Amino acid sequence: MGKIIHIATVSLDGFFEGPDREIDWHLVDDELHQHFNDELSRMGAFLAGRRTHALMAEFWPTADRDPAISGPMAEFARIWREMPKIVYSRTWESTDWNTTIVREVVADEVLALKASTDGDLSLGSADLASTFRRLGLIDEHHLYVDPVLLGRGRPLFGPADDKTDLDLIDSRTFGNGVVLLRYRVSG
Repeated sequence: MGKIIHIATVSLDGFFEGPDREIDWHLVDDELHQHFNDELSRMGAFLAGRRTHALMAEFWPTADRDPAISGPMAEFARIWREMPKIVYSRTWESTDWNTTIVREVVADEVLALKASTDGDLSLGSADLASTFRRLGLIDEHHLYVDPVLLGRGRPLFGPADDKTDLDLIDSRTFGNGVVLLRYRVSG
């Protein structure tokens, strides 16, 4: 059985989006993008909320047709298209690109998905991650900390009634100054 791995990029002050939902401050160069490809290509599925999936679906399905994009970006376009995707949405009726829509996060259903999927599940939406955290469904957090202070924006984690203890299992610094911190949920 694989793990549910929450993957997110944050500023040093803990924001995943700027005050106007911008993410143009993310420092993704070819080295980091290749790392993402290496990690994400081994996943069994991508889990996302409607907004995150919509952003991805605007660009990645045809990104590799643009001759101006880098090799790692073209490779990720293929990974994204082929990877099974589970999108949690109460409003969408259908979507393309190897995607299944699920209406609600039901812990037993997520655990059954985890048990039946070959590989880990990549969780990539902040609001969805808060729900998974509250339900105790996240096994690891992989945080990519960009060397920037935004000052304000949307924090990665909202208020919660309980704390989650974490064990640092790995870290890595990339040439562009981004630091990966890999944490396992304790217990």
